[in-house]
Amino acid sequence: MTAPKILAVGGAHVDRRGRMTAPFVPGASIPGSMSEDVGGGAFNALRGAVQRGATGAMMSMRGGDAAGDAVAAAIAASGIEDLSTIFLDRATPSYTALLDRDGDVVAALADMELYELAFAKQLRRAKAREAVEGADAVLCDANLPEAALSKLAEIADKPLFAIAISPAKAVRLGPILDRLSCLYMNRREAAVLAGIAADSTPEEFIRGLRAAGLERGVVTAGGSAVFAFDDGGLVAIAPPAPRRIVDVTGAGDALAGATTVALMRGLRLDAALREGIAAAVLAIESPSAVPELDAGAFDEVLALVPHAAEMA
Repeated sequence: MTAPKILAVGGAHVDRRGRMTAPFVPGASIPGSMSEDVGGGAFNALRGAVQRGATGAMMSMRGGDAAGDAVAAAIAASGIEDLSTIFLDRATPSYTALLDRDGDVVAALADMELYELAFAKQLRRAKAREAVEGADAVLCDANLPEAALSKLAEIADKPLFAIAISPAKAVRLGPILDRLSCLYMNRREAAVLAGIAADSTPEEFIRGLRAAGLERGVVTAGGSAVFAFDDGGLVAIAPPAPRRIVDVTGAGDALAGATTVALMRGLRLDAALREGIAAAVLAIESPSAVPELDAGAFDEVLALVPHAAEMA
């Protein structure tokens, strides 16, 4: 499958990022700058997937405000089919992150009330079933409330991929772990789902996640080794150091999008993960949460990503 069609269901909203130019001090006013863009876990991942050869459709929801107009424009500019629902009397969801001067997230606020109120109902409509039928795979994120995730798992008769988003939201995926083709998460999110400590060994993570019903997953840990598992075993890849760190926001989404496309093209998990890591590195080096993944830049970074090492 050279050009899989991916239906993304989840976050497509306004992303605000405040970047500090002085050391972070709790409770103090820190100088810096604020930027605003359109993001969301599912949307970011889908934009990366489209750059890596997929065709895409986005199902989200937004308000009838200026922020909603910006989201609609970003979806159109990405060449993605817009299947979102608009609520004229509601505010478009948003995510606001505060980054230290090294680009790491200090704190973040997610205002996602519209998703909580309406997503489950929208997924019960015929439009949602038709969208799933027209896709080769579905990629969702845990911005959806638990009821919506359960409904999506019920109607998705295609490979279903998911992004954990945060430790607080990852638990929403618990009831559908056995339906997922792959889950993308960091160590803190994986620890919540596995019921273990975040500093546990990869083997302990895998035992806990498999016991919870997950058959394939990818676990990241910032710049440390990424490990992944499926029925073929457990592998790890140490990401190459970014040539420059601009903004870590969106790195996990980039990894999810590129890995998903590679898996849908038939690559094994270890090979697909190398492509995901290359996309994540480019995201860290970019001021945008969705980096440019042109073939030349991508292949250059991919050559720096080591091959996976099998773990016992």
